[in-house]
Amino acid sequence: MATQAIQKIAIVGGGTAGWMTAAALMKFVGTASDKKARCEIVLVESDEIGTVGVGEGTLPLIRQFNQTLGIDEAEFIRETNATYKLGIEFCNWARIGDAYLHPFGDYGFPVDGIEFYHFWLALKEKGLAGSLDDYSLPAQMAYANKFTYPERDPSSLLSTFSYAFHLDATAYARYLRRRTEAQGIKRIEGRVEHIIQTEDGSIESLKLASGEDISADLYIDCTGFRALLIGDTFKSEFCDWSEWLSCDRAVAVPTSRTGELLSYTKAIAQPAGWQWRIPLQHRTGNGYVYSSKHISDDEAFGTLKRNLDGELLAEPNFLRFKAGHRKISWIKNCVAIGLSSGFLEPLESTSIQLIQQGITKLLELFPSKNIESCLSDEFNRAMLLEYESVRDFIVLNYHATERDDSPFWDYCRQMGIPQELKEKIDLYKRRGYIIEQQQALFLIPSWLAIYTGQHLVPEKVDPRVAGFDLPKLAERAAELKQQIIDALDKMASNNEELLRNCAPNHNDASPQAYRNLYGQSRI
Repeated sequence: MATQAIQKIAIVGGGTAGWMTAAALMKFVGTASDKKARCEIVLVESDEIGTVGVGEGTLPLIRQFNQTLGIDEAEFIRETNATYKLGIEFCNWARIGDAYLHPFGDYGFPVDGIEFYHFWLALKEKGLAGSLDDYSLPAQMAYANKFTYPERDPSSLLSTFSYAFHLDATAYARYLRRRTEAQGIKRIEGRVEHIIQTEDGSIESLKLASGEDISADLYIDCTGFRALLIGDTFKSEFCDWSEWLSCDRAVAVPTSRTGELLSYTKAIAQPAGWQWRIPLQHRTGNGYVYSSKHISDDEAFGTLKRNLDGELLAEPNFLRFKAGHRKISWIKNCVAIGLSSGFLEPLESTSIQLIQQGITKLLELFPSKNIESCLSDEFNRAMLLEYESVRDFIVLNYHATERDDSPFWDYCRQMGIPQELKEKIDLYKRRGYIIEQQQALFLIPSWLAIYTGQHLVPEKVDPRVAGFDLPKLAERAAELKQQIIDALDKMASNNEELLRNCAPNHNDASPQAYRNLYGQSRI
C-alpha cells in the first residue's frame, strides 16, 4: 500500500535538544541547501523562555554525531570553547579521601577471549598486579595531563581509548543554529499559546501568542522540563525515580579559569550530594547537585562557594528537577526528545548523549504521514530501556558507598535499588561477572571502573583463569604498564595539543561579560 511521506516537521523548543534535532533532521530528511525539498522543517522557540545549559560534559559518541553532520572538530572546539575529556574523576564517593577515574577506554588486553579484568582480579589477589588504572591508557593520560588522538589500528595501544569534550552547551546550540539556518531551516520566534488536536488526538496545529498558526505532519517536543506537548497535551505519565536518585536541586555558577586545563571532569561527593567541576577554555563550570531533604539552597550554595577555585563570574543559578522518564515518549504524531522525555542528573554526563540517542532512534524509525504504531512502540521501548540502563549506572555510584557520615549517604547506602541493578551487583560480588549489554551506553570497562573504585571485591574469580600461567600473565601486564609509560613520554600536554589543533576563540571573560551572558540561564 502506498504511503505518503512526511512533508513538514515542527520542532517546538530550541536549546541543545532542539538544535541538535534540527541539525540531524536537516541532514537526513530536510530541505537541502540546493532547494531539493524532501521535508520542510521549522523550529519554534521564544527568546523569552530560558534554556537549560550553561556548561556540559559529554561522552565520546558526540564525536560521531558531529562527524555525521560534517562538522569540523577544530571549528567545533573553537565555537564552543571546548576542551578534551578522557573521563570523570570521582572524589570521596566510596570513602572520604578516595579518588578514582572512570576513563573512556579499555583496561588491559583480552586473553583467549577472556576479559583482562578476570586475570587482573586473580593477579591482584596474589600481589602480582598494580592498580587497575595502571593498565588504562586514558586514565594515565588524564592524570599525567597528556593528550593525543586515538589510532584506528586495533593492534596499536593508541586504539584502546576514546575521548569526549567539555563544552559550553549554550554556545553549542548557537553554533548548530547558525549552521542549520544556513542550510535552510526556518526558525520562528514565538511562544506556543494553544495546541489544537484532531478528533483522534493527534496534533493538528500550534497557535502562537502572535496569532500565527503552525501546522505540520510531525511535532518534536524539545520544550525541556515543561514538556509542553508530550506532558501538558498528551498527559504522558512521568515515572518518578527519585526514590533511587534523591537529588532534586542544583546550583551552578561559572568561575574564572585557574591553572592548566584538566582533561577530565571532577565529581566531588559532598555531605548532601556532589559537586562538579568542568574545565572550559574560557572559564570553569561549577555546580552542586543536592537533595533538598538534606540541605537548604543557601547551605548548598555556601558549600559550593567554599570549594571554588576562581573568581565568581555570575550570580548562582538554582534549578529544581525530578529524576525520571516519560512512560511514553512518542504518542500519535508527537515525539519528545531531551528533557521533555526524561531527566537524569549530570553525574555521568549523559544529558546530551540521551538527546543523541533519541534523535538516532527517531531517524531509524522515521514514519510516513500515516504513523504506524509499531514504530512508536519500538521507539518507546528502546528509549525506556536506555533511560533505565543509565539510571541504574548512576544509582550504582550512590548505593555502592561505605560512607556513614551524613543522613544523605546513610540513605543512599541503605536504600532499595532496582531489581536489575541488584542482580548485576550480586553477580559481580559473587563471581566477578559483569553482564555485557552491547546496546547499552555503558559497557564492561565503565561498570568495572565503578565497581573497583567503590571497593566492590568479588568473592571468587573466574574459574577459567586457573588454567593460565599467572606469573607469565603478570609479566605481560608489567610490559603493558611500561608501554603506557613510554607512550606518555611521547605525548604533548593537554594544553599544548588543544592549542596546536584548535586555537581558542575566547570571548570577553570578564565578570560583567558572564553576568550578561549567564544571568538568565540554568544548568
